[in-house]
Amino acid sequence: MSRRSDRSVGEFPDHSRTTRSHAGEGLEDGYNFPGIILCALGIIALALFLTASGYGFAGWAIISGIAALVLAAAGVSWLLIEHRRVKDGEGLRLTDQRGH
Repeated sequence: MSRRSDRSVGEFPDHSRTTRSHAGEGLEDGYNFPGIILCALGIIALALFLTASGYGFAGWAIISGIAALVLAAAGVSWLLIEHRRVKDGEGLRLTDQRGH
């Protein structure tokens, strides 16, 4: 026998069992993915910088170092702006820590 739940079928997310206010915030909409990709590219550029520096390729080390800084800064900025957008939608400031 199946027992029917007390909550309605359309209630999502389940606030009675979710302890965090933003569980899965990074994946609930696609607006965060460019920031995540930029951060990953920044890490790859950092690896290229370290490799070029280790082998003595000064020109490639400078190029990849600058690329690593720009990509990482752009990725973190993107994620910060999107997190601020989510907080604004709830009427909260960026520094309000509810559930985290």
